[in-house]
Amino acid sequence: MKLPSIVDSFDALKELDAPLHLAIGVFDGVHLGHKAVIEPAVLTSQKSGGVSAVLTFDPHPSRLFRQEDPTRLILPISVKTSMLQSIGVDIVIRKHFDRAYASTPAADFLIDLKKALPTLAAVYVGSNFRFGENRVGNVQTLIESGQLLGLDIFGVDRIHYDGAPISSTRIRKELVQGSITTVNSLLGYNYRTTGSVITGEGLGSRIGFPTLNLDWKPECEPRHGVYCVRFHSMDSDTWIYGVANYGVRPTVADSESPLLEVHALKGTGVEAGEIIIVEWLNFLRAEQKFPSLKALSKQIASDCAKARIYAKND
Repeated sequence: MKLPSIVDSFDALKELDAPLHLAIGVFDGVHLGHKAVIEPAVLTSQKSGGVSAVLTFDPHPSRLFRQEDPTRLILPISVKTSMLQSIGVDIVIRKHFDRAYASTPAADFLIDLKKALPTLAAVYVGSNFRFGENRVGNVQTLIESGQLLGLDIFGVDRIHYDGAPISSTRIRKELVQGSITTVNSLLGYNYRTTGSVITGEGLGSRIGFPTLNLDWKPECEPRHGVYCVRFHSMDSDTWIYGVANYGVRPTVADSESPLLEVHALKGTGVEAGEIIIVEWLNFLRAEQKFPSLKALSKQIASDCAKARIYAKND
């Protein structure tokens, strides 16, 4: 049968006839720790002629339990889905997370999952995985249930970087501090932005540094400041290095809503309406207010010089 690559209910997989290797988790960021859980499911399914899937949840559980202060996501679910597919996951199950599902007794969680997915053969989770009503279920609970159901259960140890576990929470903290090189190390790839180029006011061109302005509104905002970046359009695989400012532009606008502006170190040919992918490489400085446009222009020139050195050595 032809497999659907993205589903939002278990019913969509009722015709599945191959052994299913299922990784379960929120997986916000799809970082190195997440890949340590997901990749064994992918590899084992490929070797055994099975199918790999990820069961993730939308909305994030914090939307239900901490409505006044929900978790700010690193990636929107559409981008997370694409990244899961890029590492070889056959099916992404985006399960709606509500109070009914959250209140499932831990003892019934795996039983219900096996009923919904009859070909389920193995489950892969992180060692800190919790589930069921009041989050009382853990890996040992899964193992005990799995033995009764004939399922293989794999609890994967957390991956450490610089002496501490890699986690989405840690990445969010580093991101808001502007520690983009650490963020990239924890993710295992360069933090990136995908957005449509919008028409700006043209001020950058008037002071000698034209910018591509992106329509981008992240939940978890990076620290406002200037970064060395590289980018390409959806129609090209050629990376162009540049300098990006993310913030409220206090020298010229002091906006309420932050804006991402990217100045290319060389011409791009990119026009308004095109979609570009921006990778954030290095934090250069915090956003600041300058006394004049001349002072701003001088600082941008210095930023570009630093970015050129970085690009040369990258």
